[in-house]
Amino acid sequence: MSSTVTTTGAADPVADAPRSEVELLIGGMTCASCAARVEKKLNRMEGVEATVNYATEKARVSYPEGVSVEDLVDTVVRTGYTAEPPPPPAPAETAGPGARTGKHAEGDDDPEVTALRTRFTVSAVLGLPVVLLAMIPALQFDNWQWLSLTLAAPVVVWGALPFHRAAWTNARHGAATMDTLVSLGTLAAFGWSLWALFLGHAGMPGMRHEFSLTVSRGDASATLYLEVAAGVTALILLGRWLEARSKRRAGAALRALMELGAKDVAVLRDGRETRIPVDALAVGDRFVVRPGEKVATDGVVVEGSSAVDASLLTGESAPVDVSVGDAVTGATVNAGGRIVVEATRVGSDTRLARMAELVEEAQNGKAEVQRLADRISGIFVPVVLLIALGTLVGWLLADGDVTAAFTAAVAVLIIACPCALGLATPTALMVGTGRGAQLGILIKGPEVLESTRRVDTVVLDKTGTVTTGSMTLHEAHAAEGVEEAELLRLAGAVEHASEHPVARAVAAGAEERVGPLPAVEDFVNLPGRGVRGRVEGREVIVGRLTADGAAPELPESLARAKDAAEDAGRTAVVVSWDGAPRGVLAVADTVKPTSAEAVAALRRLGLRPVLLTGDNRRAAVSVARSVGIDEADVVAEVLPEDKVEAVRRLQAEGRTVAMVGDGVNDAAALAAADLGLAMGTGTDAAIEASDLTLVRGDLRVAADAIRLSRRTLATIKGNLFWAFGYNVAALPLAAAGLLNPVIAGGAMAFSSVFVVSNSLRLRGFR
Repeated sequence: MSSTVTTTGAADPVADAPRSEVELLIGGMTCASCAARVEKKLNRMEGVEATVNYATEKARVSYPEGVSVEDLVDTVVRTGYTAEPPPPPAPAETAGPGARTGKHAEGDDDPEVTALRTRFTVSAVLGLPVVLLAMIPALQFDNWQWLSLTLAAPVVVWGALPFHRAAWTNARHGAATMDTLVSLGTLAAFGWSLWALFLGHAGMPGMRHEFSLTVSRGDASATLYLEVAAGVTALILLGRWLEARSKRRAGAALRALMELGAKDVAVLRDGRETRIPVDALAVGDRFVVRPGEKVATDGVVVEGSSAVDASLLTGESAPVDVSVGDAVTGATVNAGGRIVVEATRVGSDTRLARMAELVEEAQNGKAEVQRLADRISGIFVPVVLLIALGTLVGWLLADGDVTAAFTAAVAVLIIACPCALGLATPTALMVGTGRGAQLGILIKGPEVLESTRRVDTVVLDKTGTVTTGSMTLHEAHAAEGVEEAELLRLAGAVEHASEHPVARAVAAGAEERVGPLPAVEDFVNLPGRGVRGRVEGREVIVGRLTADGAAPELPESLARAKDAAEDAGRTAVVVSWDGAPRGVLAVADTVKPTSAEAVAALRRLGLRPVLLTGDNRRAAVSVARSVGIDEADVVAEVLPEDKVEAVRRLQAEGRTVAMVGDGVNDAAALAAADLGLAMGTGTDAAIEASDLTLVRGDLRVAADAIRLSRRTLATIKGNLFWAFGYNVAALPLAAAGLLNPVIAGGAMAFSSVFVVSNSLRLRGFR
């Protein structure tokens, strides 16, 4: 996944050079401080900007000319980890960038998860008797300590091997991570026990061992820590296994999205059906979709009619009727009759692929609060090592009891866990954005979440957002001496060249009433005013203003017709030729049946809805009343370029503005708003300019999107509060000798599990 982006600007030659972007799969990271180290090393390379995500185990790197992907990989390897670019997509995966996940199926089918489960199971079976023998003096028979050593040794050597290996690798690179703390703690406990057994008094027959929830006191040479070494190893392996399983579950929604696409397709070649892999499809190919089959790629129906179920892609339960000329989306299911579709987009250009791309980019991003957590994680381990050393020295000076000092120091090493800090944001983002994708909500990045919390005003574009955008021609009023057929023929001919919803309605209505329309010459679009063209030698203008921007002076009959149409909530357009008004056409849009419910939902979220439209005010007020928007909150007769000004005017009043739109003329306003929401049924320009994309054309999803974003942000903040609070509370308790190392190990392991489990609650969002 590498793309080149050319930048321009300041005098910095590195900044001015063309840049490329790549996503690397990082291996060997075991905690947030590992991710912080890799990110720091990559960012030290000249011109390189990198973000490393511990939860997704990926690095997104932007780099200038003169730096290669191999250079980036070498830097990561020299840091002590592995890196590789994502493999090219397999043939069956062209419906979405599925090969870039770098992960296997959900749950225990993943080899990494399976290996952790095996290591934990063996360690638990061997370590449990060791812990029970140490904790329950009644079970301690003569020479029980030697059985404990026999059982504990494989746990410390083989079970904890990943920790020791990672600690050694980091030590060779002059670094320390979470694994360093675990390795030091377990090896120190095991080494002390070996000394006590072979050189002290702990190996004598009849030796008995007391267990305490706080620090141990007594004869140092007769004190064993085998239960600490074995128990902590098993508990931390349990935490790592549960964490790995939860991380796979957190990314399950994205994997499911990527796997939605069809694998093969029946393409028509020389009038015959030939079944080929989806990746062999080309734009322009025609393929057959039978009832129950998935549409292979984005296209247009060229034969037949059916109902298409898009619930897997948009969350919309009701199938949508399609016939010749209607667009269909890849990965939707044909729920009715046989249709033939002509492919318009294939591979990474499809809607499904773009959805997966947006979701993955969001999951790889970092909220500002997470960057603070990452900085803390990067220095956390060295600080903990100093605290452990200070605890050891402090206890020796204050108490003089070597056993108590050692127990407290080991507890400090083991209780410290920056992993929860590293997982707090990415896991919530993974689950939140994945759940959003299932509901037809695409969140572009973590910074969007913060915007949803601050928003207090939502600006709604009228046509295509609050209304269906499917306008129809209702009435045609011709001036005195003008035939209605002539009025419709000339107006329809000019409007036929425009893509505006009003123009399409006029052209379709005219064609239906008077038949084929004549050709138009010298067509000009007058943004916000209408269109102009030459038809049958006449200069025809259709719109609400003249070419110079002035309102046309209408004869009394046309003025009455225009007022009546606008009073009825319809859009009135004036048709002029040869410099004089010749008629008025009334076009009406239909309010979406769900828009009133959506406006009510937005109000419940504390948002003030504002209706924004280029339409006349009376028509806009009529629509606003029908959906529950106050007349004072209607901004009408706005030119496309003035929509941005309308948004900025609201911002200047101190409001934080969200904008919902779907057209090309909404793109600038979507970008200017504090939060842009694009209806996925709209144009690519609007979707690119937005922060949130609503795959369905249902305004109710806008309220769902804001609710989901706020819930995800609240989960992130809750996770970070827990992660910070855990370390702030746990370290002083351990240093004060109030925690046995085994209890510390259990608490450390489950802090990460808690954070991930809390994030997984977002899967239940409705």
